Amino acid sequence: MEQERVSVLVVGGGYAGLSAAALLAWREIPVMLVERHPSTSIQPKAFGVGPRAVELLRPLPGIEEALSDIWAGIGENMRIAIAQTLTDPNPHMIINDEVTELAFLRDITPAVNVGAPQAEVERVLRAKAEEVGADLRFSTELRSLEQDEDGVTALIRAEGVDRMVRADYVVAADGYRSPLRALLDVPVSGKGELGQLCSIMFDADLTGLVREREVTLWYLQNDVFTGVIVTGTGVGAHVLGVNFDASKDESEADFTEERCVELVRIGTGRPDLDVRILDKTTFAMAHVLADNYRAGRVFFAGDAAHTMPPTGGQGGSTALQDGCDIAWRLWLVLTGQAGPAFLDSYDAERRPIGTLTADAQLANLGVRMPPAARIGYPEPLEDPVGALIGYRYHSTAILDEPGDDGSLLEDPRVPNGRPGSRAPHVILDWDGQHISTIDLFGSGFVLLAAKHGGQAWMDAGRLVKERLGVQLTRVVVDEELMDVEGRFQERYGVRGGGAVLVRPDGYVAWRSEDADLDPAATLEQVMRQILSR
Repeated sequence: MEQERVSVLVVGGGYAGLSAAALLAWREIPVMLVERHPSTSIQPKAFGVGPRAVELLRPLPGIEEALSDIWAGIGENMRIAIAQTLTDPNPHMIINDEVTELAFLRDITPAVNVGAPQAEVERVLRAKAEEVGADLRFSTELRSLEQDEDGVTALIRAEGVDRMVRADYVVAADGYRSPLRALLDVPVSGKGELGQLCSIMFDADLTGLVREREVTLWYLQNDVFTGVIVTGTGVGAHVLGVNFDASKDESEADFTEERCVELVRIGTGRPDLDVRILDKTTFAMAHVLADNYRAGRVFFAGDAAHTMPPTGGQGGSTALQDGCDIAWRLWLVLTGQAGPAFLDSYDAERRPIGTLTADAQLANLGVRMPPAARIGYPEPLEDPVGALIGYRYHSTAILDEPGDDGSLLEDPRVPNGRPGSRAPHVILDWDGQHISTIDLFGSGFVLLAAKHGGQAWMDAGRLVKERLGVQLTRVVVDEELMDVEGRFQERYGVRGGGAVLVRPDGYVAWRSEDADLDPAATLEQVMRQILSR
């Protein structure tokens, strides 16, 4: 049987799989993605790509512009509410004006917040992944997988033909039911399956019910059903999601075309509405958390790692972040910049955030349910908007400072630059062009130093880069790149003579608040520790 060789095999062509494949290929790591479906999604599915996910995707040439173009073609705003129908005169507004409520992000990140549907985002991701050299194979199924000390052997099937693939590592982005998670006996926790949702794509004239240039997302609670309706989806259709319970002998078969038309009319509050059903599919609503994101040489991402209710809209962004995150870690190990043990940091860092996000969305679901059904649900986050971009990491790839409180969240509106936190956004002037510190991150480590005493850190960085063979960019702020607003030292927590080491994912790995007597020795020790060398 024919055998192919690849560095990384990605299983699953959704958000996590496509982002991992694209960023591995961009970093020139040979990667193959297999997906059993013939193409990316045609249903809108998840809505919105948060700014943190966009920051991680930005290194892909042109992707931020492509995502912005999608959003510009759909709308200018989003409203979210709880209501009986679209004609409810008194909807309970959750977000009345997204642009205004998220305006604070402009001071925190240069990245856009993209309210685009998953179908369109996946289309862009697929094109970018292919453009940078990823081997994407749709209509291809993973049949079996075995791993040993040196790698993984997988059997894949396409058009009835079996092939063997040998890979160093596997990214399991194979969805909520994750056959790979079951195969490798990875235990799970959480509330489990919460019910089923039939997603009905339909065409109808909703003039007078919804605003143009705006996505409307209404959580519906009425005497007939609970569910959600989304208009302004950007795929030429609206979507009605209706919850049903298989344990009560309800099934997808109940959703005949006639029944779907009736439900759309009830959900819109227009009993005479002319409705055309375009597509329907069923999703499980669940809260399922993998108890480990790593099983040997296999790493779980997206729904395979953390399936969460859609209430809060962060499932898609979290999956994208997983894919981007495992890509840079695998790149460091496969290129010899980091030791194999460095990969343990993926589980240590991403699993607490996956759990926190899934629990927050479960809490949101509870709020949207009748009070009697909320028993056993967690409380919502105090600052859900801040959690979009204010989470922290703790692992061997972060050198916490003495007295660190171990927190998983901080207020991103008041950045402090401490290790384990996302590196703050500071506006820099580069030959008359304004850029962000965020623009410096993505392709390798970055050593940032204040002007006074900065040259000593630059010399140290050059020595360590050569000695360890790591990709390290060195920047003295206020030399070639000028601090436009004078905020670098304050936001990064360094004084004159201090320096900050930022990882490829834009997280602070270590900092020295002041000058160091032997910066080269200190920096080499820091890099070796962070990279498990």
